[in-house]
Amino acid sequence: MLIVGIILFAVGIMLSIVLHEYGHMKVAQMSGMKVRRFFVGFGPTVWSTHRGGIEYGLKAVPLGGFCDIAGMTAYDELSAEDEPRAMWRQAWWKRVAVLLAGPAMNIVLAIALFYSVALGWGLVNQDVQPIPTDRVAAVVGDTCATGTAGEPECGPGEGPAGAAGIEPGDRITSVDGVTVTSWAGLSDVVSERPGETVPVVVDRGGEEVSTTTTLGSSTVDGQSRGALGVRLSDAGIPQEILDDPAYQRVHTYDVWSAVPATLVFTGDMVEATIEGLIAFPSKIPAVAASIFGADRADDSPVSVVGASYIGGQAAEQGAWWLFLLFLAGLNLFLGAFNLVPLTPFDGGHIAVVFYEKIRDALRRLRGLAPGGPADYEKLAPLTMTVFVLLIGVSAIVITADFVNPILLTG
Repeated sequence: MLIVGIILFAVGIMLSIVLHEYGHMKVAQMSGMKVRRFFVGFGPTVWSTHRGGIEYGLKAVPLGGFCDIAGMTAYDELSAEDEPRAMWRQAWWKRVAVLLAGPAMNIVLAIALFYSVALGWGLVNQDVQPIPTDRVAAVVGDTCATGTAGEPECGPGEGPAGAAGIEPGDRITSVDGVTVTSWAGLSDVVSERPGETVPVVVDRGGEEVSTTTTLGSSTVDGQSRGALGVRLSDAGIPQEILDDPAYQRVHTYDVWSAVPATLVFTGDMVEATIEGLIAFPSKIPAVAASIFGADRADDSPVSVVGASYIGGQAAEQGAWWLFLLFLAGLNLFLGAFNLVPLTPFDGGHIAVVFYEKIRDALRRLRGLAPGGPADYEKLAPLTMTVFVLLIGVSAIVITADFVNPILLTG
């Protein structure tokens, strides 16, 4: 199933790229521009055909795609027939619309995928409230910590909690002098103290019982975390807590209620995507270090190779909701990345259009004629620098995805 999942996710990425370029192409055609080529991939041409005056095809390296619109700059060589349909000759708003159409398609696809998850499985509650320990009848089930691989290191009733005499039904009220008021709070306190000997206070049927135990240690995402060896029990949780949306980790929806929920969820994901895009450059050194044996962070950048492998793992685990969420998130990132205001990205070309508008407005104030199309030759060094950096970063991330891929847990 892993291989099938990898293939399916790779196909999903390719469809996302095709839709991105399709957005550019359709809006360009609707705006009267000439589309010359529509290709998926880069490098040598594997296959192509001509239809309606457009060459469609596949390239050997399936890591992207492009839509060739005649006259994106004034330096493009054009036939006399195509000259009036050159992109740079069109109204500024048409050019911006064409450039925005690609990222917009990625965003629309992401929303559609989020909506599908909302209907099929529900959406994660971003503001889930921790269940207070005083509303839970028992916070202790088995008392066995887990090891590095997630396998029990002890039998039922053993482990740090069992060694300390903690019993099922006890309500833990403090650890190492820190008051515990929720299950999440207990987890935070314990995880920060791997291997430490700490005092623990529990409420046992209204009686305060003090004990001491040495916390276990488990490795999660390459970091050591403390383990007390207890789990939350659903037994005795009041029904109003179980029914209250504030305490539910996943919210389910019908066809209509899923619409506003999807839009809110998309807004949260867009915010997270922007934060991730800003942090992207700072994460590359750690990715490079992971090639030589350092731990690979779960939130580190991935290439098409790494993304497909993560998608394959989700499929293997039967977590199709995660498969779709990850593909949707990838589309949001693709859309946002293409809006970076640097050439050769779509955002860079949009920045050039607005530069021309602002420049011409200032020229009119001085009584001068419009300045004509921007000189892209002056941007060539910047464009080449960005392109070389992209190649270098891609090489690092792809290598890391082969040597030290991100692994899903669970």
